[in-house]
Amino acid sequence: MNKALVNRIIPFSAVDGPGNRTSIFLQGCNFNCLYCHNPETINKCIHCGNCVSACSSGALSFENHKVHWKEELCIKCDECLKNCSYNASPKVKEMSVEDIILEIKKVKPFIEGITVSGGECTLQKDFLISLFTEVKKLGLTCFVDTNGSIPLYEDLALLEVMDKSMIDLKSYSLEEHKMLTSMENNIVLKNIKKLSKLNKLYEIRTVIVPDLLNNKSNVHNVSKLIASLNPNTIYKIIKYRPLGVREELINSSTPSKEFMEELQRIAISNGCKNVIIV
Repeated sequence: MNKALVNRIIPFSAVDGPGNRTSIFLQGCNFNCLYCHNPETINKCIHCGNCVSACSSGALSFENHKVHWKEELCIKCDECLKNCSYNASPKVKEMSVEDIILEIKKVKPFIEGITVSGGECTLQKDFLISLFTEVKKLGLTCFVDTNGSIPLYEDLALLEVMDKSMIDLKSYSLEEHKMLTSMENNIVLKNIKKLSKLNKLYEIRTVIVPDLLNNKSNVHNVSKLIASLNPNTIYKIIKYRPLGVREELINSSTPSKEFMEELQRIAISNGCKNVIIV
């Protein structure tokens, strides 16, 4: 049976695509972003057991060399995540397409579609194809929230059932992208160009991190790219916020309102028509 590792499901989200949507976060990522806001989604649990003693509610136990999670006892304090040195979570579920469809059906009258995120959800793209095929039967739209590292433009089966993509372009600069993520951005840029031409690109996002990235250069180049492809594509310029992030950057500052507005003006002056500060 086709199954995926699911970190969590948010029944209602207004920030993951158009309308009210169910957001599904899959486990596992091939990037290693310094400022990652979901570091617990990067790796798969290695069952070291370090999180068990941090759990005050008794929701975690260590049996037969594996960590077991009892959801009914969990108080969602996330102490287990704080005590994991491996960027993983003991609360990941292995779920089938049928399992997720049951969750979606509970809220179907109130949502416009689903958005699958991560981690990096396209690492489990065969599962996405199976899931989206069934979700489309419910009359709902299917979005992918991705780092763009997998050549989605080559996967005709996925393109057929995927309505739109939302891509994080971490940095326009190849060198800066490698420094930030440990990966190159060639395929990311190619995805943006090809998916835009296929009308499969909904939104591009750039996180603004003072003292780490060349933020003005990024916004200038990304906005020029968007304007050259489809100026109506949403461009979200996102403030770095030191909340839920990895310890390496916990002391980095949040960019000022004035600086964010300056970046917004740069993007608009380059031809972008839908620039949003987040």
